Amino acid sequence: MKPTVLLLPALLVCLLVGCAASPAVADDRPNVILIVTDDQGYGDLGAHGNTVIQTPHMDALHAQSVRLTDFHVDPTCSPTRAALLTGRYAMRTGVWHTIQGRSMLDPDEVTLAEALRDAGYETGMFGKWHLGDAYPCRPEDQGFSTVLTHGGGGLGNLPDYWGNDYFDDHYRSHTDGWRQYPGYCTDVWFEQATAWIEEQKDSDAPFFCYLPTNAPHGPFFAPERYVQMYEDLGLEGTHAAFYGMITCIDDNLGRLMAYLDDQGLASNTIVIFMTDNGSTAAPRTGTGEGAYNAGMRGYKGSNYDGGHRVPCFIRWPAGGIGGDAATARDIGALTAHFDLMPTLLDLCGVRAGDGVIAGFDGTSLAPVLRREAASTHPRGNRYVVVQSQRIERPAHGRRPAVLSERYRLVNGRELYDMQEDPGQRNNIAADQPELVELHRQVYEAWWEDLTANLPDVAYILGDEAANPTLLTTHDLHHDEPGHDGAPWHQNHAKNNAQAEGFFLVDIARPGRYRFTLRRFPAEHGGPTGATRATLSLDGQTTSADADPQARTAVVEVNIAAAGRAELRARLEHPDGGTRPAFFVEVERLD
Repeated sequence: MKPTVLLLPALLVCLLVGCAASPAVADDRPNVILIVTDDQGYGDLGAHGNTVIQTPHMDALHAQSVRLTDFHVDPTCSPTRAALLTGRYAMRTGVWHTIQGRSMLDPDEVTLAEALRDAGYETGMFGKWHLGDAYPCRPEDQGFSTVLTHGGGGLGNLPDYWGNDYFDDHYRSHTDGWRQYPGYCTDVWFEQATAWIEEQKDSDAPFFCYLPTNAPHGPFFAPERYVQMYEDLGLEGTHAAFYGMITCIDDNLGRLMAYLDDQGLASNTIVIFMTDNGSTAAPRTGTGEGAYNAGMRGYKGSNYDGGHRVPCFIRWPAGGIGGDAATARDIGALTAHFDLMPTLLDLCGVRAGDGVIAGFDGTSLAPVLRREAASTHPRGNRYVVVQSQRIERPAHGRRPAVLSERYRLVNGRELYDMQEDPGQRNNIAADQPELVELHRQVYEAWWEDLTANLPDVAYILGDEAANPTLLTTHDLHHDEPGHDGAPWHQNHAKNNAQAEGFFLVDIARPGRYRFTLRRFPAEHGGPTGATRATLSLDGQTTSADADPQARTAVVEVNIAAAGRAELRARLEHPDGGTRPAFFVEVERLD
């Protein structure tokens, strides 16, 4: 069951904004297109001063939009997506890592897609999800009626279709499962999204299109013409490919905006362009020399601003938000990813009521966008906490940054004045002990609140809604607290990597279950190489002999009780060594 009310902290400047299915007249409500690129930083477009990269359509959108110039996300992708789609700090939703079972969105959260769907919107998602690959965490379980996605956090991850390489790949739809789509991945996402919009445009219902690209996340592949254009400018290797991937996105953005114009949809469509974390351009050049980062310190994964300050452009001509020189402008107030859900619900006329979550960590920016207010918070003193955990259980004081309108407290001991020192080079903590203490108190209260009830998200096995269910070690929990590893990539299966750990599962109902263990997925067809398969469910162990040349090893067990359990699946090899089953299909038989 989705909760109707969740209590949120009073201290951390949370404006309580509600939402429910109480739409205005359908024809008056705006469409929404939310575009999120992956690993593109604030400096990775021309409008922000990059003189090398070619992004004319992003630059044009920038010129036509309200720009949030102090807009922050999390330093890595899954937490950003969780906060973006729930209006809440990611850690509240069970997401603080990108693997290890900690990138799975708590199904009790109410997403932006669910809220808009319940208000009468058509909802479609095309691209990267990275918030869980099995029931009940999939995008179709979280409010999207139409879905086309890859698996895991990127092409080549274990939950992804085996062998995907950005060109002519297999993607999963909500209706057809995995099938091949010709063309480069970015082109496919935009083409399929545009085709879906074409189907919706004559409907009485407005649409919400979520378009999160996997590019320019690595591996760094782009169509040759895009790579060549940067090699001709003197860039080398992955740096040229990275910029080429962004220019390909830019061309697709241009085609989408032209389509909206041609179809008369542009005026009453809210278009938001943003990215999910800081850039990875500089690390790809080795020393970082030659990569533009808009003067910021840090890149993807960092708790300095370069890791989490990103572009955010909002354009809605019919609403007086961008579209011409008079309404396009910069907003320099401190804003964040979790502001966008309450903002969009506000702009779309979705109000408080039964059946939908009643509060957010974010604040509706609609009054600021409409020039009805000057600040993002009624009291004018806002704080936002950013962190990079990436371990099994969150640890106090692990890579935090406390953001206020003017200052940043990094790692609890470095204080920076962002007006005087936007590059975060001069630590003034020793000169401003009262400010340091104030920001520390904000962090301590934030930490106490968020860790009071951390969710442990489990995939559900044996439910009628999804039977069978496929698990991969991308979501394997580690036995050692603080460990940050799990076999998450297809190369780990190729190399038969060693790992210890368990899947956190929820048994829907008692019965007989079949567990099919694999080293490689069904589409690969490779053998397990194992002579014995061992399954452990909450300490009850069952084993079965296996043929090392067979593609699968099968164990059937009777499960007497429903509920939470730790599932371990191992393959024993002829040399006596054991490895995890990288793929485990679970089917309830009766």
